[in-house]
Amino acid sequence: MVSPLEGIRILDWTIWQQGPVATAMLGDLGAEVIKIEERVAGDPGRGMKRVRGLAAELPGGRNFYYENNNRNKKGIALDLRKTQGKEIIYRLAEKADVFVQNFRPGVAARLGLDYVKLKQYNPRLIYATASGYGLKGPDSGEPTFDYLGLARSGIMNAVGEPDTPPQGMVGGLADQMGAIFLAYGILAALLTRERLGIAQEIDVSHFGGMIAFQSLNVVAACLVGQDLPRQERANSFNPMWNHYKCKDGKWLALAHLQPDRHWPMLCKAMGISHLEKDQRFADAVSREKNAREIVAILDNIFATRTCAEWMEYLKSQGDFIVSPVNRVADLVSDPMAIANGYIKEFDHPTLGKVKLPGIPVNFSQTPGSIRLPAPDFGQHTEEVLMELVGYSWDDIEKLKQAEVI
Repeated sequence: MVSPLEGIRILDWTIWQQGPVATAMLGDLGAEVIKIEERVAGDPGRGMKRVRGLAAELPGGRNFYYENNNRNKKGIALDLRKTQGKEIIYRLAEKADVFVQNFRPGVAARLGLDYVKLKQYNPRLIYATASGYGLKGPDSGEPTFDYLGLARSGIMNAVGEPDTPPQGMVGGLADQMGAIFLAYGILAALLTRERLGIAQEIDVSHFGGMIAFQSLNVVAACLVGQDLPRQERANSFNPMWNHYKCKDGKWLALAHLQPDRHWPMLCKAMGISHLEKDQRFADAVSREKNAREIVAILDNIFATRTCAEWMEYLKSQGDFIVSPVNRVADLVSDPMAIANGYIKEFDHPTLGKVKLPGIPVNFSQTPGSIRLPAPDFGQHTEEVLMELVGYSWDDIEKLKQAEVI
């Protein structure tokens, strides 16, 4: 079966997470992605031993951080400080559709790998840059990582309860959002080139991605001048939009945006029909004013059954909008994640049959797929140079002797 981006070639000169995840996403959609790494050390993500205190190492010298960020790619290793290394990039650029980089402003230009230089070799090339804060403004040259993207975006003060300090989040979420919008921008640029014949440079930052991710929060600040309030669970603005601890220590979430419609049904199911018309709880405004009381009542009731028992029972009692509050580890076996391909099985040449995050978009005729594991260091250097650039074995031997590859 053909894939959405089959025939598109991407040169991926990125490290860590934001850039590599974007190109991996495009690889999932069928693009040929060639990852370019520094000849000696490679992408520093290869060296990740621990992530948030959790051992990241896998058999064969691999780690889950690099595996996730670099699947569906071929890998080459070059010394880009040398003229011969640059020449390889120029020759690859002639045959590429997209060049992606995420180094600090000025690095690409110093090495002769900026858009102005590469478009001389291929006027149709899309050139994509990922950064921390964006390429304009007083802090455009500042070094950043995911944690600063979380900090500056305001999201650390948007999660948690009102009196808690700023909350960190795991998983490199600012990098992930930057990656998603980078892939989004590249797709739009490719479409523009095909429809209008315009090739261009695009730039995306994890700061911008996080602002877009929180657009509802941000528009409240823009138009009302205030942050959306954090929610205290014990004093929820809507007790039917809240989560409750069950007998087995697991949590269950209710999500009723029309609480007055569902309040009688909840009262009946929970055995508190006598409170349905109680003036303290009779409508949404009253329940908000007396939230502590009704949340405490519901806390005591939910504590009498396990989460699974509550799920089964509530589904039998009416049209409840309810879900268990999963741990991330629960997703690996979640039947909906598996049925929709959000978790996929992959036959890894080193790790064997494993489950991996799948592809979040399902195409009826042109599905994406996981085809390749993250490449070993420099694994495809000779293949790419011979098949795409036209080098001979003698040329490759000379490049090795010159320590270019």
